[in-house]
Order: sequence, then C-alpha cells, then structure tokens
Amino acid sequence: MGGGSVHLERRERLAPDEVRAVLRLVDEVTAADGVRPLAEHVMLHLRYGGDVAARNLLLWDGDELAGYAHLDTTDAVEGASAELAVAPTHRGRGHGRRLVEALRAEVGATGRLRLWSHGSHDGATALAHALGFRRERVLWQMRRSLFSPVDEPRWPEGVTIRTFRVGQDEDAWLAVNNRAFAAHPDQGTWSAHDLEMREREPWFDPAGFFLAESDGRLVGFHWTKIHGAHEHGHEPMGEVYVVGVDPSMQGKGLGPALTLHGLKHLRAVGLSQVMLYVDDVNTNAIRTYERLGFAKWDVDVCFLQDAS
Repeated sequence: MGGGSVHLERRERLAPDEVRAVLRLVDEVTAADGVRPLAEHVMLHLRYGGDVAARNLLLWDGDELAGYAHLDTTDAVEGASAELAVAPTHRGRGHGRRLVEALRAEVGATGRLRLWSHGSHDGATALAHALGFRRERVLWQMRRSLFSPVDEPRWPEGVTIRTFRVGQDEDAWLAVNNRAFAAHPDQGTWSAHDLEMREREPWFDPAGFFLAESDGRLVGFHWTKIHGAHEHGHEPMGEVYVVGVDPSMQGKGLGPALTLHGLKHLRAVGLSQVMLYVDDVNTNAIRTYERLGFAKWDVDVCFLQDAS
C-alpha cells in the first residue's frame, strides 16, 4: 500500500506488468482530473509495445506506482517532448518535481525539453513556472452540439467522396497527409506504422474515414473518430480527428466541405456532441470552425525549457 522507499526506474521498453500499472495510473488520473494525462500517441505506444526512441520513467512508492513520465526524443528540431502523471493519492509530495528533474537529466544540459499539460491545471502551470519553463504552445479543444443543424457541404467542381479502404489507401493517404501538414510538428511526419497502430484501435472505423478525389487522385480527407464512454468516462462523443487538404486544392473550400461531411456522418450515427483540437495561433482554422458552430472548451499547454 505504498509508504515504503520512493525510487525511480528508467526503462526504454516496459514489461507487460509495468504497462498495466501505467494504464491503471492513467485511469486513476483521468477519473480524478476529468482529462487523460497522456496524449493519444503515447497511449498507442504503451499498448503496442513501446517506441525504441522513447524513455519511460516509473516512480515507485514502495510497491505502488506513484508517478510516470514518457519522454519522446524523436524530434531533433523541436526538441524532446514529455508528459507525466502523478497518482491522485500521491500528490503533494514532490513527485511531479522529481519526475521533471529526471526528465531534465535524460535530455542533458544542452537539450531542449517540452512538457505537455492536458487540460487547464493550475498545479501543472505552477510546477512548470517554478522549474523555469515558459508557455510555448497552446492547443484549443473546441466543441459543437450535433443537435443543431449541419449545413450541406459545397464541393469544389469535380470532387467526389468515398470511404477509406483498409489495405489499399494507406500509401496515398500518407502522402497527402504529410504534404498537407508539412509544417505541422505532430501530424506531418507520420509513417506507415503510425497509421497501422491506429487501424488496430477499437475506435477505428473506415466508414467514418472520408477521402476526397479529383480525377482519380486523392486530394483531401476527413478522418472522424468516436470516443467511447468505456474509455473516457462520458457519453460517446465524435471528433474531427484529422482534416487534411492537398496543397494543390487549398483555398477552394474543400476543407470546410470535408468537415461538414464528417459532422453529418457523426450526427447520423446518433452522437450529440463533437470535438476537435486546433493550435491557438491558427486563427484562420479557428474562424472556420467557429463559423461551423464550434466554440472553445479547454486547452492543452506545452511548456518549454530552452537549451542552456
């Protein structure tokens, strides 16, 4: 029941029992805070065997997992990215600070370190500022009711819509996705493995993955997602997971049309609400989503510590 010696363990890959302990910790934190402390890609790597470029820090209090941190070192330009969680019953004991200090040691004195906080948490902000981090990036979570009407899409001339075909469309989709998000720090460098992991998730449904074609060429897409109550502690909710438009088709209204098409699908399957994420500096996208009925709901914040 804890109360023993507090010690930190470092792992490149977690053993199955360690994965289970981390997932239990994530569930406890999610229930207490109302938001999951780890991003989707971290959860995917946990469930599917880890990532060779990741490092996992386990903070034990006796035989209880009191805290966990995930460090992603793959981005040589933006720097290492980390997320952490402290069990609700072990808070107020300096465990968050200890995990951040350990992350600093992993990165080294000359490395940049980014810390992500999911949701608006005063404690996370206070800890980041106390340790010399500054706010670098903010993601808005926006939401919209699906009880209100959804307009009909207005498609650019010659564009047709169909759903994703597993085993056939992966390469073409990756090419368009990576062109559409070439300047995006998270979305623009997906590999076949990144896509395949998501195809294995229980929420994946090609019937909600829409592809836009022109002259037989893929030019855009809207990948929707449904969050289940079993995982997030609320009624099922739709998500505008990713909307992408090939650079050759940008400025022609394809993005809003694809968004509306996905919203109509989520509404048709009986969902009452839909969400999405967007960078707060992407004012054009925010204005577009506001015109489509979305409003700001919450934020995810990235704090940065520059290299020495």
